[in-house]
Amino acid sequence: MTKQIHLAAHFPGVNNTTVWSDPGSGSQLDFDSFRHLAQTAERGKFDFFFLAEGLRLREAKGRIHDLDVVGRPESLTVLSALASVTTHLGLAATVNSTFNEPYEVARRLATLDHLSGGRAAWNVVTSFDAFTGENFRRGGFLHESDRYTRAEEFLRTARELWDSWAPDAVVADPESGRFLRPGGVTPFRHRDRHFDISGLFNVPRGPQGHPVIIQAGDSEDGREFAASSADVIFSRHSRLEEGRTFYRDVKRRLAAYGRRHDDLKILPAVTYVLGDTDAEAAERAAEIRRAQVSPQTALYFLEGVWGRDLTGYDPDGPLPDLEPNLDEGVSKGDAQFPRDRGAVAAKWRAIAEEKNLSIRELVIEVGVPQTFIGTPRSVADEIDHFVQTDAADGFIFVPHLTPGGLDDLVDKVVPLLQEKGVFRADYTGPTLRDHLGLAPRPLAPRPLAPRTEEIS
Repeated sequence: MTKQIHLAAHFPGVNNTTVWSDPGSGSQLDFDSFRHLAQTAERGKFDFFFLAEGLRLREAKGRIHDLDVVGRPESLTVLSALASVTTHLGLAATVNSTFNEPYEVARRLATLDHLSGGRAAWNVVTSFDAFTGENFRRGGFLHESDRYTRAEEFLRTARELWDSWAPDAVVADPESGRFLRPGGVTPFRHRDRHFDISGLFNVPRGPQGHPVIIQAGDSEDGREFAASSADVIFSRHSRLEEGRTFYRDVKRRLAAYGRRHDDLKILPAVTYVLGDTDAEAAERAAEIRRAQVSPQTALYFLEGVWGRDLTGYDPDGPLPDLEPNLDEGVSKGDAQFPRDRGAVAAKWRAIAEEKNLSIRELVIEVGVPQTFIGTPRSVADEIDHFVQTDAADGFIFVPHLTPGGLDDLVDKVVPLLQEKGVFRADYTGPTLRDHLGLAPRPLAPRPLAPRTEEIS
């Protein structure tokens, strides 16, 4: 059976992959940039528009790392504004479960779901370090084994809040003078290790029941959390065989939670580069990669692994003779640097020696690979092959330019996927759950509210 492909768009601008120096690059902060990319994605009939979020600017050697382009605007604020200039496109916000509270997040997401007519999604993430925690009153950080425990309890609590309103709670009957159905809104009470809250939720149930839940973790705990609770996984496995292995592993976990194969969509983050010929596309892709890994970026990545200030080293020269300093690092707030830095440094040195690579060439070599490179036809064929052979259910495209980075994909590749019959010609429903082929979230069993606590 031919699978339908799911496509989503990621707004760039929070790391070195955004080539802000390109003549075609615009602002990473002006609303027109968000609007252009979102409306391009909607013109391409994409499922949703995705915003990442960071809660602290990264630092290198005690200074702000200037590749956090412009900073990181708050996701739900931007998406609420985009709800007014789009009609079908899903709106996915990254919101941290380590340094937020369930009532506030549930309220903001339910509001976005109402404002957008059922297009809200929540990418549930956790924070890994005390450096980020310094921005918050609670401070500190959670051990990795506790981060997902809190995230699971956070999501469970938010769902209890959304389910405290029945779908038909609002009757607004002028003849009887009653606005709410008796028993339509019940008190919530949640007490566990991380949360102890009670009261009445103040936003009616949204059009989707619950916003779509996205999860991006790749650890054992992260995969299990996704299998139990998520609707979409934002995966990093963009190579074919790695994608198939990840796909099989996560999909097999669903049955343990009473879920079906199609209840969870796996969407890797990917890039694309087009050309009139495959050779032209490959040449352009190499130019983009060198722009993404500037000399200062190459040193930054090597310092992150070596744990040393390498300012005096030539990025276009060989790796330093120094051994890594495993006791401390020079970078803060960057989750992409490995914990087993000694093993990674040894691997990188072996690759550099085998291929005679400079520092910059090495960082390009070991970085996240570019995904789809070729003519529009060859890229469309490769996208389809990836999905039809169960390496993914679709893709989240991360362009290297803001805001026009999706224009070529939508104009040249999407029509070919539609021609193949593997991608929609138009939206078939108003909500993001409709786009993803997911059923509305059912209402959990609700105890009858005591009469003294009913809203009337």
